[in-house]
Amino acid sequence: MKKIFLLMLSFVAFLQSCINQKSEASQAKTKELMGKTIYDFKVESLDGNEINFADFKGKKILIVNTASECGFTPQYADLEKVYEEYKDKLVIVGFPANNFGAQEPGTNAEIGAFCQKNYGVTFPLAAKVSVKGEDTAPIFKYLTEKELNGVKNTSILWNFTKFLLDENGKLIDTFVSTTKPTDEAITKYLK
Repeated sequence: MKKIFLLMLSFVAFLQSCINQKSEASQAKTKELMGKTIYDFKVESLDGNEINFADFKGKKILIVNTASECGFTPQYADLEKVYEEYKDKLVIVGFPANNFGAQEPGTNAEIGAFCQKNYGVTFPLAAKVSVKGEDTAPIFKYLTEKELNGVKNTSILWNFTKFLLDENGKLIDTFVSTTKPTDEAITKYLK
């Protein structure tokens, strides 16, 4: 009985050690992002090039986590419409992610072809990323944590969550999936 107790105690200590390591890694990632602005981020684009957010200074930025097999996928058409109408003062960056219902299973090339063929997307698309969990892309960690973005905490609940930043790179607000890109809640900031 004593051996079983000691074995269980050892196992609990091992689990606690694992939890502490994950917590320390998460804290290190957060510390690394402290003091950054959206303009400090560079991400891989869907075509393998680079999207440098510093290039967007002076414009509003709408960042959206996207998916090709989602009920909200038709929002690509609305995103393109908004991008075309306001592209002199707005850039939209789509981030394909497979975090919700495995609704973005394709490769970067397949996603690009789908978006072009079905919606004529011309706004920048990043390479596929994770927007939640242990492997959250740093830019989404920044966007969702008040400690980092200085404005608010946001939980990404599904595909097509939207983050609107002002011309100085400061987060204005976030919008849930059901808020269409053409909704007045978003476009009022673009006029």
